[in-house]
Parts: sequence; structure tokens; C-alpha cells
Amino acid sequence: MIKARRIGHATFETPDLEKAIVYYTQVNGLAVAAREKKRAFLATKIGQLVIQLEESDHGRCTKLSFEVAPSSDFDELARVLARDGIKSEQRNDSVPGLGQVLAFKDNKGTTIELFKEWGYLGRHEQVLGAGPLKLGHVAFVVPSPQETAAFYERVLGFRVSDWIGDFFVFLRCNTDHHTVNFIRGNGAKLHHIAFELKDFAHLQSACELLGQKKMPIIWGPLRHGPGHNVATYHRDHDDHVVEFFCELDQMFDEELGYFEPRPWHQDQPQRPKTWTPGQTSIWGPPPTEDFHRDRM
Repeated sequence: MIKARRIGHATFETPDLEKAIVYYTQVNGLAVAAREKKRAFLATKIGQLVIQLEESDHGRCTKLSFEVAPSSDFDELARVLARDGIKSEQRNDSVPGLGQVLAFKDNKGTTIELFKEWGYLGRHEQVLGAGPLKLGHVAFVVPSPQETAAFYERVLGFRVSDWIGDFFVFLRCNTDHHTVNFIRGNGAKLHHIAFELKDFAHLQSACELLGQKKMPIIWGPLRHGPGHNVATYHRDHDDHVVEFFCELDQMFDEELGYFEPRPWHQDQPQRPKTWTPGQTSIWGPPPTEDFHRDRM
């Protein structure tokens, strides 16, 4: 089985590359690591590549990359995928800091790129926006979250952390409570992309920045139940929902429960469970209609 270790970067197509770069540098707080005529690569202030932008007619998320063990044999992983009926190819798209990748498509058509060699793109960059520490997770609307979750479990070694009812699943590939989420809805498309901030003070500063930029907060600040992260949501230049969050649960051992109990945990010990729809926020306002419209 392939075992994804962490999420690397997400690739977005955008109809206005310049406008996208302005958002990611002036609001989100990433640094331009490299620039081409129709592509741009953005890294966090600590130097990890997290966003690749490609100029196109439509705004959408087309690729996700995941790191695998440095000892991984791409030829063997390709054979593993082939036994599951999945076509793959090894390629090098000249992404800064990244070596060769093994690429294939998941069950909803998103390209997955596995990588095992990477390097930092600078260190301690001075940024103007929020300045996230890393790309935390990406959520998609899918017709069947059960089928997509099964694909990620079987093919990439993900594990289920929590469900909300039978329509929203949270999966992890390391100790972070979730790295990908899938919610039932019409078609297959991005639901939101999430960036981790340092702490609540950092999140407050990001909210102040959104206020200065006159960018409405469409949900939050609030503390979620699944994952227990403190979060806030807004829409970016291409109308995608972007989450800033902190204090995400760490899933060290679900058989024993969390090693680090927190005062906001309602269950002792914490273990994966199915949450009741409508009862998944510890505190904070309900989501606005604007937050939900991408699912419909």
C-alpha cells in the first residue's frame, strides 16, 4: 500500500494570474518562490511550497501533492496502482524544490502527485499578509464521500478521523486530525482550502487583515467539533472558500485516546466518532448562506 505522509502543495488554475498572486501575497501572506509566464509558485514564510498557480480559463483546484517515504520506489508504487486498475506516470514538471513525481488521478478526477524529494524555497521570508505556517487540508464536494474516502484509504493509506452524519468525512495521513475532507454535494469540486496559523492571536490578526481589506468573513471565528480547530472562513479572488485555522487536534493513537486532553474536548478520551449534524460547533456563529453555496 502507498502511504502518504503529508500534503505538499495544491495546484489551482486561475483566469487572472496577476490577481491570484496579489491575493496570495498581500492577503494570504505567501511568498513568490518562482515565476514563469503562465505559472507561479508560492511558499510559506518558512519556505515550504504550498500553492502552484496556472493561468487558464476557469478557477479550480486540479492537483494535490503528497509526500511519501524517501525510500519509496516509484516503479513499485506504479505496479501497486496498476494492480488496482489505476494508470500512473513518472514525470518532472520542473516544480521548484521538487524532484520527480508519480502522477495519477483519484476517483473524482483530481490529479495526485506523489513526491519523495523536496527542498525549502528560502527561509524566514518577510510577508505582508496573514502568513500561514503550512497548507493544512483541502476539502472537496463529491457525489459520494463514502466512495472517495474508500479510495483514499485503499490507495493512499489514509485513515478516517471523524464523520458528520453520513455526508462529511475527515481523513488523515499523519497526526493532524484531517488532511483531506469530502462532503456530499452536486458534482465534484473544491469545497475549501485551509491554512494553519500559529495560534489564536495569529488568527485574530488575520481577521483584522480581512477587515482592513474589506473581505467578509463568511463563517467564524468558531471552534469546530471534528478536529476542534478554531477557524474562520473567507472567499479569495476566484471565489474559493479559504479557511485559516489553529489548534487542530493531533491524533496520536485512537485506540488509547489522545495523549494531550484539551479542555474543549467533550468526550474523554477523544476517539474517532460520528458527529450529529447541527451539533458540530463548540462555540461560534452558524455558517452563512454564502459558505454553503458551493455545495449546492
